[in-house]
Amino acid sequence: MPRIVETIVTTTDAAGTPHIAPLGLIEDGDGWIIAPFKPSRTLDNLTANPYAVASHTGDVRVIAGCVTGRRNWPTVPADIVNGVRLRDTVSHWELAVERVTDDAQRPRFHCKIVHTASHAVWSGYNRAEAAVLELAVLSTRLAMLPPEKIDAELKYLEIAISKTAGPRELEAWGWLMDRVNAFRSGDADAARKK
Repeated sequence: MPRIVETIVTTTDAAGTPHIAPLGLIEDGDGWIIAPFKPSRTLDNLTANPYAVASHTGDVRVIAGCVTGRRNWPTVPADIVNGVRLRDTVSHWELAVERVTDDAQRPRFHCKIVHTASHAVWSGYNRAEAAVLELAVLSTRLAMLPPEKIDAELKYLEIAISKTAGPRELEAWGWLMDRVNAFRSGDADAARKK
């Protein structure tokens, strides 16, 4: 199984309008694969402008926020590529698409890193932050998983939240639980926010 790095990917359309999305980048030798679903703005943007920026953030609210429709995070221009990065990030990679492998569901954009930069010291995720990250991924797969699997995962993740969460983690957890609860209640529109 390849290494996957959960991060925030910014892409821009032909007019330069940015789009912020949480994505797992797939390690591919010296490069990385971006595999957006069809249809998606990330896919459209990469087709129009073959560059992306991976912003590695220590604030899990950004990831939880993007998953739940909160995409208004401050950005600044990228250093090298035609795009933007998150303003408040630990580090970032600027990526150029080298080739595309088409797929009916998830085309693969094979990218090389053309620039990296560090912006702050990062001490890693605590248990609550890791739990928020796991719930963010889980919340994007609710329709694919049996209810008992979702319940078991939530029960386990809640242990870390109850023991180690601070205000930022609790806020992010709340956003994600709203999404889970909307899905469970059948509110498809609220559960699909992304």
